[in-house]
Amino acid sequence: MALRQKPPDLLGNSAWNAIAFLVAVVLNLAVLPFVITHLGLAAFGVAGLVTACIAPALVFSNALGLSTSRELAQQLEPSDRDDARRLFATAVMLAVGAGGPIAIFLLVAGAPLARLGFHLAGPAAEDLALAFVLAGIGWLCQCLSAVFISLFTARQDYRRIASIGIVSTVVSTLSMLLLIPAAPYASTFLGCQALGLAIGLLLALAWCRGQMRQWLAPPALHREALGRLVRLGGWQVAAQGGALLAGQADRYLLGALLLPQFVGFYGVAQRLQEATYIGILKVGEILFPFFSTLQGESEDRKVDLLFRSSWILNVLAASALGGLIPVAGPLLHVWTGAGVAGEAAQVLVVLSIAGILGSSANVFGFYLLAHGQSRSNALIALITGVVTLVTSAIALPRFGWQAAGWSACAGMVAQMATIVFLVRRSFDVAGMWSRIVHCVLMPLGIGIATALAVRYGLDRAPFQPAPSWWSVGAVSSVTAAIIFAIAVAASQLGPYRRACRQDIRSIVGRFLPLKAV
Repeated sequence: MALRQKPPDLLGNSAWNAIAFLVAVVLNLAVLPFVITHLGLAAFGVAGLVTACIAPALVFSNALGLSTSRELAQQLEPSDRDDARRLFATAVMLAVGAGGPIAIFLLVAGAPLARLGFHLAGPAAEDLALAFVLAGIGWLCQCLSAVFISLFTARQDYRRIASIGIVSTVVSTLSMLLLIPAAPYASTFLGCQALGLAIGLLLALAWCRGQMRQWLAPPALHREALGRLVRLGGWQVAAQGGALLAGQADRYLLGALLLPQFVGFYGVAQRLQEATYIGILKVGEILFPFFSTLQGESEDRKVDLLFRSSWILNVLAASALGGLIPVAGPLLHVWTGAGVAGEAAQVLVVLSIAGILGSSANVFGFYLLAHGQSRSNALIALITGVVTLVTSAIALPRFGWQAAGWSACAGMVAQMATIVFLVRRSFDVAGMWSRIVHCVLMPLGIGIATALAVRYGLDRAPFQPAPSWWSVGAVSSVTAAIIFAIAVAASQLGPYRRACRQDIRSIVGRFLPLKAV
């Protein structure tokens, strides 16, 4: 009976994650035209390059947060409290002892290295040193927050995690509206982001002291706890490093080869795709602690949950990201203006396709991490990152900045092939290929083909309405609904139609006021 109660809990946690992400997306996307108008694309591009330079530090903080969450998720009983306190104390010590020197390095060496690597000069880069100081402080707050939030993640308390994220985003957005007009610099933009992260850290600390004081401990190093964190975290660092290459390769090369405003164009297109992609990732993020609790289940049970979760998230990802493809140009036009739309629309289409392909890895990544198979996650990420970087290095010098994004597609194809290989090697159950086709490849392929077909039809329509928010929203929503309907209908043609139908009914029954009959 306990297992039957898990899906509603998973759906509720996904809802909290989705609410927090929706607030963040709405506020971030709403404020971006305001930021670009006051900063200009050059300063916005400089801020993007500073963020890209800070990104390697996220390899450490994200790996620490994930490894701490996984270990704490297996020590929730009162009898495990002493072990959990030692683990928490060690994680805090790592965040302070290793995170502090990383932040100091960014503060001292970030600006000189950025000027050297990206040839930054002129008014847009005058405050580069201050920008790195504020961005480095913001990262250190995020690093410390990751350890405290891991206490909530381990307990699947996504209501508090969502609340922390919402407060942080609101503070950051309001500060941008107040401060950027008075000081239109890249450092102001990054400082507002750092302020939001600092408030999030204070809120996480306050809630931990109020709700889980007995699980807290002062910073200290405990050998056994350190070994457990390092065993998982070491491979996770490699995985995060590969993800860094895949996510930042185009931005690094654009900064090295072209002017900062082209980084700004790319950043605008990537912001839309990334917002939608991360939203899907956030909905599925609750699977990580859930999979961590399934260590004793049978292989058939694990495979069933893994592929059913994958099918749901792949359909959702194909629908949401596919909805961007037909409206890429009009959406950028009404959001940021005709100039940005003319430059960045094709890049947004390509990045959306890459996002759909990349969605194949999300559920499998959470599963592998939850079961301590960080080596496999690292292999996936490193292959993806290397293919992305090599493709970028070849395509950008030859075809210009609008070739950005094709490297992401190449990387995601390599990622999908690696995942299929690892899944085939990891499970010894019948019908594995049919599960992969039915639950992974089919919904993603339907999403890409349908979205491109709608875009082709709209481009050749006898009349073209003027871009407006209502037309963009209507076309995007209809496209997403068409993709969703076709994907669900196609799922009824395969051998797993009953499971897909049950999952759709569970979701409808949970989130709609009337139960599905």
